[in-house]
Amino acid sequence: MTQHSEQGSLTLPDGLHDVPPDRIAAVVTSLEMMARPALRPEIGGPWQLREMKQPDPDAYRALYSKIGDEWIWFSRLMMSDAELTAILWHPEVEVYGLDVAGQVEGLLELDYRTAGEAELAFFGVTASLVGGGAARWLMNRALEKVWQRPISRFWVHTCTLDHPNALAFYRRSGFVPFRRQIEIAPDPRLQGFSLASRDRTPVLATPSSRGKPGL
Repeated sequence: MTQHSEQGSLTLPDGLHDVPPDRIAAVVTSLEMMARPALRPEIGGPWQLREMKQPDPDAYRALYSKIGDEWIWFSRLMMSDAELTAILWHPEVEVYGLDVAGQVEGLLELDYRTAGEAELAFFGVTASLVGGGAARWLMNRALEKVWQRPISRFWVHTCTLDHPNALAFYRRSGFVPFRRQIEIAPDPRLQGFSLASRDRTPVLATPSSRGKPGL
């Protein structure tokens, strides 16, 4: 799940709209739930939830890329260490890894910085676990944790760059769509931040020789 803004958007006229070759575009769907849903039946497996307290920025980026590179997750990769730790080390942000027999193969990030709400900031498992029950298990742990708090809203967003089943998965988990937006952003692959998805989402411009920002 890539991260997007929850701000309002302009109304575009119907029809096709050009996207500059150095940009990528996605349809973003925001979803929410206002009460704790019944947990879906889960399959047991060799997974455990491991809290990552004040995670090392490089270790976090490695896990983030391991899960999200295929889906062009890039926002956290473009942050400096100071910017990233300001989020991850905030007392109202919780980061968990999905431990599978000693290897971290999933990411759950919960953001409580808005009073009365929880945001599922990032959620995902590695490709080898998709469809095997690990994501449902991880979502159930997320639902248990957020609804232990005095919140009235849990929300998430996904987009057309994410896994094709992501939207349906969130809906089956109890989230209800409430907003659809178009997001256009600089293509991070032109700056070396993501290497995958070039067949599914072609790169249309010449890659830049500029490296990553100083960390």
